[in-house]
Amino acid sequence: MSLFRVLLSIFFPPLAVIDQGCGSIVLVFILTLCGWVPGVIAALIILNRGYRR
Repeated sequence: MSLFRVLLSIFFPPLAVIDQGCGSIVLVFILTLCGWVPGVIAALIILNRGYRR
């Protein structure tokens, strides 16, 4: 995970997962609307899962 992606996921989580698919973007967007922290956590988990492959 690059430092840019981590910073992007902290400041604007949906933009950080833009290349992970539509479902990830929608999920992170909804969680960000519910609260900033759940959106950040979901974005970091999705980014971490994507780089392991």
